[in-house]
Amino acid sequence: MIILGIDPGLANTGWGVIETSGSHFRCVAYGCITTESAMPLPERLARIHESLCGVVERYRPVEASVESVYFSNNAKTAFATGQARGVAILAAKGIPVGEYGPGEIKLAVVGAGDADKHQVQYMVRIVLGLKDEPKPDHAADALAAAICHANARTGVALARAAL
Repeated sequence: MIILGIDPGLANTGWGVIETSGSHFRCVAYGCITTESAMPLPERLARIHESLCGVVERYRPVEASVESVYFSNNAKTAFATGQARGVAILAAKGIPVGEYGPGEIKLAVVGAGDADKHQVQYMVRIVLGLKDEPKPDHAADALAAAICHANARTGVALARAAL
């Protein structure tokens, strides 16, 4: 199964594609879509959408995983991230999309919901058997979101099999 993970952001949207076979995960591809702050908002959102549509067309994922918006003290950043997240979900073109919070993703990959970026990059490298840690960290976060979704699916499948 091919799963697309997305770490949405207006300045940087990470994406990662993994292939799962049972409990084995393989990295297919990853990257980061960057937009400049000087660009008008509609152009930034269009670039994110068009780039992710290209990823979906090229890798044909059957499911996707998107990190949910983390709302801290900066509402402006949260709204911008939410807009990027919306165009990311739209780019998934109707495939099922799982939504996970940052803590859930870190817990699924690192084993600690408060893990830092370096820990996530390290564990994504280990889980996917990569030679180097995926960079930038937005791409690693997207791969982590895909791994989280794959783990969640496996857990659901195992729970159903036990019934």
